[in-house]
Amino acid sequence: MVNAKTQRPVLLAAGGTGGHLFPAFALAEELTRRGRLVDLVTDERGDRYGTSFPGRAIHQVPSATFASKSPIAMAGTVATLGRGILRARTLLGRLKPLVVVGFGGYPTFPPLVAARLAHIPTIIHEQNAIMGRANRMLVRRVTALAASWEATKKVPGDATGKVRVTGNPVRDTVIAAASRPYPALGQQAAFGLVVFGGSQGARYFSDTVPPALLTLPEAQRSRLCITQQCREEDLERVRATYNQAGITADLAPFFKDLPERMAAAHLVIARAGASSVAELAVLGRPSILVPLPHSLDNDQLINAQRLAEVGGAWCMEQKDLTPMRLGIEIAALIDSPERLGAAAAAAKSVGKPQAVRLLADLVEQLAGAS
Repeated sequence: MVNAKTQRPVLLAAGGTGGHLFPAFALAEELTRRGRLVDLVTDERGDRYGTSFPGRAIHQVPSATFASKSPIAMAGTVATLGRGILRARTLLGRLKPLVVVGFGGYPTFPPLVAARLAHIPTIIHEQNAIMGRANRMLVRRVTALAASWEATKKVPGDATGKVRVTGNPVRDTVIAAASRPYPALGQQAAFGLVVFGGSQGARYFSDTVPPALLTLPEAQRSRLCITQQCREEDLERVRATYNQAGITADLAPFFKDLPERMAAAHLVIARAGASSVAELAVLGRPSILVPLPHSLDNDQLINAQRLAEVGGAWCMEQKDLTPMRLGIEIAALIDSPERLGAAAAAAKSVGKPQAVRLLADLVEQLAGAS
């Protein structure tokens, strides 16, 4: 065990979205267990996690995304990233981290570039089945690439020697919930359905899932026990629809115990963000995945297809998914417990609960060499 009081920290760099922060959160938990000091560097969005992130301190550096091709906008983004690199160099000079680990997105760009300039060992972690733009820009500059999937797409040929397949780390709460077996489902038993979509999917599911469930026969509707994430402004209309249909539902903008609720579910309906797919696989729960349309590089579609290919999920693109079709699919699954059980087992077969340990081992390897 390392003496945390006398050591230099490991610095994690992650943007303010859950898909990037959750694996960083998981790694921080594991490194802390090993006695390592852990700090987080993020952009302004990450501040809302400041009270719960399991690290010593949280630092902010300026960052921006290339969201527009306008010359003025691009110049502004470059200037912001330049300020971020300067701020990150000052931070690294003060912290003197052993290793810097980035989890994708442009908020990781300034700390990783600054670490390269300071000759500090670096790792980038790629959660998706296709490498993101920021990681593609960084991969030639880092020491190692930790991949979540075998044969991750768009890894440059001259960077393949840096790849270590670790999987996508999931939080301790997910690992704990994964010990629960898939719940038995009798013909008349309550049917647990969990629906969540994150910031970019909750509105779509609030518009689509309630009318889909209204198409079910009354015998099926009466069995439903729903947990659904909704935006604050959608709560009342979704609740009114379910009450009118006699459907039991627990609705909220955010559920702190979502892993436990997923573990208790017979079916999950969700977007196909990398962390969601990783958690579904570790938990071993069947899902209908509706990838976010028009996402860069179709990363969510590729994530969903990877899980669907092994039989652990059903991938349905939003452009093809009407409430009527979704209702037909849900009705068929409610009456097919054997299909659900088989999908649960298939999802679990590709889960990587050891991912956080493998990533932490890689960090320790580079820390020992620095």
